Amino acid sequence: MEKKKILYISQEIAPFLPKTEISNTARKLPQVIQENGKEIRVFMPRFGVINERRHQLHEVIRLSGLNICIDDKDHPLIIKVASVSAARMQVYFIDNDEFFRRKHTLIDDQGNDFADNDERSMFFCRGVLETVKKLGWQPDVIHCHGYMTGIMGLYIKEMYGKDPHFKETKVVYSLYNDGFNKNWDNRFSEKLKFEGFSDEVCNDFKETTFENFTTKALKYFDGINVSSEELSAELQEAFEGSACHKLGFVEEEHLAKELSSFYDKIIEESAMV
Repeated sequence: MEKKKILYISQEIAPFLPKTEISNTARKLPQVIQENGKEIRVFMPRFGVINERRHQLHEVIRLSGLNICIDDKDHPLIIKVASVSAARMQVYFIDNDEFFRRKHTLIDDQGNDFADNDERSMFFCRGVLETVKKLGWQPDVIHCHGYMTGIMGLYIKEMYGKDPHFKETKVVYSLYNDGFNKNWDNRFSEKLKFEGFSDEVCNDFKETTFENFTTKALKYFDGINVSSEELSAELQEAFEGSACHKLGFVEEEHLAKELSSFYDKIIEESAMV
C-alpha cells in the first residue's frame, strides 16, 4: 500500500527559531508521523532572524524563480532547504526579500504586528502550494500550524482544489493559544478578491480581527485539533462550533498514534464519498 503523504506547514519550527509551543510541536510531529509510516514534507518561512550559515540553508535553484502576485504586485519566490539530521527530515523555506528578510518574525522590536502580515501569510501559503506542485508531490493532508497558515484551507477549498494536483487534498488546522493583536489590513478582503475569490468568501473576511479571521477560516478545514492544553474561551468556542472533524488535546506520548488515525479517518471518509 502506498504511504499516505502529509504536508506540514508552520510559521515556526525549532531549532531554526526559538522553542515555543508551536515550534516544538511542528518540529516533533513530522518526525513521529514519519516513524509511524507516513511520508512527510515540511515548510516554514525563511525569516531574517534564521541563521543560514549555522543551519546550513541553501537555495534550491530548480524550485525558485516563480513570481507570486499579491495585491497586483509580483513577488519573487525563493526556495531554500535545510536538514534536521536527528529527525532524518528536510525543511523547505519560503523566502522573499520584501516579506522575510527583516530581522523579526511576525512582530517588530516594539512588539507590534507587522502591517503586511496578511500579505506575508498569503505569499507563504501560495508559495508552499506552488513549490509542492513543482516537486510533483501530492499531499493527502496538509497540516497547518500557527495563524499565519490559517488561510490554507481557503486556498485549497476555493482555489487550488480545482487543480488536479490538490483535488483530493484535505486540510487540518492546529489551534494554539496564539493570535495577532493588531487587526490585519482592512483591505484584506479586497486582496482576496484580486486573488479570484468570490464575493461571498471575501465578505467573510471584511472584519479583520483575529476572532473573526479564525472563526471564518475554520469553515474551510476538514479537521481541527487542539494543540494547546488550555485554549482561550474564544478559540474553544470556535473549535466547538466547527462542523468539521475534531480532535481535542492529546498528550505528547499519544499524539503520533491519535493524529495518524485522525488523518486516516479524514482521508478514508473522503474516499467513500
